Amino acid sequence: MGQRATGEPLQEDAVDETPDEESSLPKDEIFDLVSNHRRRYVIHYCKQADGPVPLSDLAEQVAAWEHDKEIRALTSAERKTVYTSLQQTHLPRLDRAGVIEFEGGTVALTEKADRLNIYLDIVPENSISWGMYYLGLSAFACLVVAALWLELLPTGSIPALVYPTLVVVVFAASSAYHAYTNRRYRFENLERPP
Repeated sequence: MGQRATGEPLQEDAVDETPDEESSLPKDEIFDLVSNHRRRYVIHYCKQADGPVPLSDLAEQVAAWEHDKEIRALTSAERKTVYTSLQQTHLPRLDRAGVIEFEGGTVALTEKADRLNIYLDIVPENSISWGMYYLGLSAFACLVVAALWLELLPTGSIPALVYPTLVVVVFAASSAYHAYTNRRYRFENLERPP
């Protein structure tokens, strides 16, 4: 299974939710495809390109990402290693899965790849994931409701509906921000692939 930058698994957001089996990929196959960084780099590069890309250009960019260098700073050995690996292993694997079409030295995404929406739940160090955040927010909401039922919160000067309204507003604001960040961290929207 793929990994986040923090070592946590990648999450598959949606792959064509129609029942047409020819245009969708099972989750296991998606995770297998993105478990290798070179295949993730290929998908990322192709999603950013307008149309088919030459294998040589793709290999150079993948090597640059892999070695954290500018393309012009790559050695011929670094380029050749990535080129050979892509040509012999990774591109045929993606082609068999129907994510790309690889022939004649060019690589193009298929409709199946266009429907492949992978996102990363980016969790900075010393931070919590969105799942844990919502779990904590839900626990807080339960405490507020329990405190209202047990009449532990003041409701004389403050209407009782203010408390649940505030909880709903926090949930709505959190959900809106989460939706925004998920779009921003979609695989194809990242400047550099994970």
